[in-house]
Amino acid sequence: MITDPHLFFADVSLDLSRGEYLTGMKKLEAECENFQSSYTFHLLHARALKGVQRFQEALDSLKTCCRIVPHNEVAWKELIEVHFLLLQAPVDEVVSELEELSAALAGFEAPKACEISDPTPLNEQKKPFSDDDSIPVPTESLAALFTEQGAYKKAIKIYTDLIQLNPSKAGIYKQEISSLLDKL
Repeated sequence: MITDPHLFFADVSLDLSRGEYLTGMKKLEAECENFQSSYTFHLLHARALKGVQRFQEALDSLKTCCRIVPHNEVAWKELIEVHFLLLQAPVDEVVSELEELSAALAGFEAPKACEISDPTPLNEQKKPFSDDDSIPVPTESLAALFTEQGAYKKAIKIYTDLIQLNPSKAGIYKQEISSLLDKL
């Protein structure tokens, strides 16, 4: 059982960046039962499958990503790339498939948040969050701050999220993750 999913995903990400697609895919498939609803799992799995040229399965994983997080453009762009690799299809077919997915998502309504008028008690305001808590807005500054504070797992978690949000800087983030893994 994986104790820290962020370290696991960082490790797989490093495998994929080195071109070790089979190694990454084996690690992911061994843990697929634990991450059925994870965007990051399905995105990394799709990249590993694409690397070993199993394009139909990569396409299916990317479709799952788009259902889990419909507003994330990374999976949508990779879905189009794999679609072209698989079918060598003209743009019209890809556009029609994306339109079908968009129509299916049109009825999606985000859950409404409830607000209470009572302020958060002072003792709860000062409570640090755990390494497992989700960070709604990951930034490079926050990752650097956690690194300076010695909160390496939190920094790795943010860099892992940043790889998905800003793939053009993935190499820089992977180097940061690698150096942080050495400090653990």
